Amino acid sequence: MKKLLNTLFVTSEDVYLSLEGENVLANKAQQVVARYPLHTLQTIVSFSYAGASPALMGACAERGVGLAFCTPRGRFLARVCGETGGNVLLRREQYRIANDGQRSCFIARNMIFGKLSNAAASLQRTLRDHAPRVTDCGLEDAARQIKELLPLVLDITDLEALRGLEGVGAAAYFGVFDHLLLSRKEDFSFRGRSRRPPLDRVNAMLSFAYSLLAHDCASALESVGLDSYVGFLHRDRPGRTSLALDLMEELRPCMADRFVLTLVNNRMVKPEDFQTQDSGAVLLTDEGRKKFLKAWQERKRDMLTHPFLSEKMNWGMIPYIQALLLARYLRGDLDAYPPFLWK
Repeated sequence: MKKLLNTLFVTSEDVYLSLEGENVLANKAQQVVARYPLHTLQTIVSFSYAGASPALMGACAERGVGLAFCTPRGRFLARVCGETGGNVLLRREQYRIANDGQRSCFIARNMIFGKLSNAAASLQRTLRDHAPRVTDCGLEDAARQIKELLPLVLDITDLEALRGLEGVGAAAYFGVFDHLLLSRKEDFSFRGRSRRPPLDRVNAMLSFAYSLLAHDCASALESVGLDSYVGFLHRDRPGRTSLALDLMEELRPCMADRFVLTLVNNRMVKPEDFQTQDSGAVLLTDEGRKKFLKAWQERKRDMLTHPFLSEKMNWGMIPYIQALLLARYLRGDLDAYPPFLWK
């Protein structure tokens, strides 16, 4: 099992990363401003255009330390990958299934089952924790509508039909998402999902959280020897980690969405942490992004009991456990892929 260590986030736009011995150096204006032992890091995510030295990239690839580059606003650019690890037979089986729509659907429908189940659980948790404040807001109807889709999802054998059911569930879920935001409605409201670009503060945080979660899922898949670019529900597209997007579907409601709700409802973010561009895009400021990333790392250290393994672990391990379970299914050790079902 891949041990969960620290993630180094480089949030300054003009920091250049280099390697000195066993240390990662953060350089700014040709001055070393910080250093970090490489062996303590699992992942490095840089939001700087300055980049990193070839020596550091090579060391990360050799030692299995994830190194990803994003724009200062969080859009993924590239990842450094070394020699592909894992069993070649495992990857060959992954490619065979990806080329077979029906077999792909057999895996993808379990992931969508997990996504819808966790979305309904999120609505029910708010109903349980904040009744009667959210009574008669439509949360009960939306949760019931989503749960009614679950048996239909398990009977689907066609990917397009599966995407249709997922869309119905997403519409019901996001249709009441604004009622999950319980404080400062004048500053943090949700009128629908907007992606490229996000058009309000809540969408800005959702998009950023999804980017971080997708990176964690891609790293997890590679750690068990799977190809993160070849998916089952999300089809091949140059530069897109399709299997990571598949894996994160079931984790969106419980890891990303609930995290954003916590930031708003617990007043951990302020309107001043965002800026609106001339195009209408709403983005986190530099300070807002640092605050977001710090809270994200703290959230990943929270403990829970994995519903399938019945073992205690922190949230940051969940993508790795699910990647491991997917690999075990592909090897024939499990009869079906067990999605993460949040309780």
